[in-house]
Amino acid sequence: MAEVLLFHHAQGLTPGVCAFADVVRAKGHIVHTPDLFEGQVFQSIEEGLAYIDGIGFDEMRERGVRLADDLPAEIVYAGFSFGVLPAQKLAQTRPGARGALLFYSCLPIRGEWAFGPWPDGVPVQIHGMDKDPIFAGEGDIDAAREIVEAVEDAELFLYPGDQHYFADSSLPSYDADATALLTARVLAFLDRV
Repeated sequence: MAEVLLFHHAQGLTPGVCAFADVVRAKGHIVHTPDLFEGQVFQSIEEGLAYIDGIGFDEMRERGVRLADDLPAEIVYAGFSFGVLPAQKLAQTRPGARGALLFYSCLPIRGEWAFGPWPDGVPVQIHGMDKDPIFAGEGDIDAAREIVEAVEDAELFLYPGDQHYFADSSLPSYDADATALLTARVLAFLDRV
């Protein structure tokens, strides 16, 4: 059994994010799904990003990071898109991380936006669609490949398609087949960490 801290994407803690967490819980894992937006759910990525921008990306990321203070150190950090910011920071900087699951986004481990090198012994899975204009078009896929090259236990899974939030069953971007495969890979990861 693994314990997971799962951060939602820029549209908020949607029913689809909660449903994904429930599937993982049903397999015996503990999943925490904090609401960084205090109950607000947005109809579009743009609306959610505007909300985040109004508060500040750094502040929103740090809100998520602070939530880990009340949880055990031996945890898996997971994030959907915007939620990758706190998840990846925690996985790379908080001692004791058991793993990281990064969905639709990935930050580089070198350069201006990096949190530093990937820590030894922390496995990571990165999931995204191969034609997603955000993941594939804005450099996240390059950051993911950089991690896979540098980290012993790192996997990048690409799914055919152009949707960003493809594993959120409450949104029109949902892809059931890709989500089923993603979920199977995530559960296998959690069973071994």
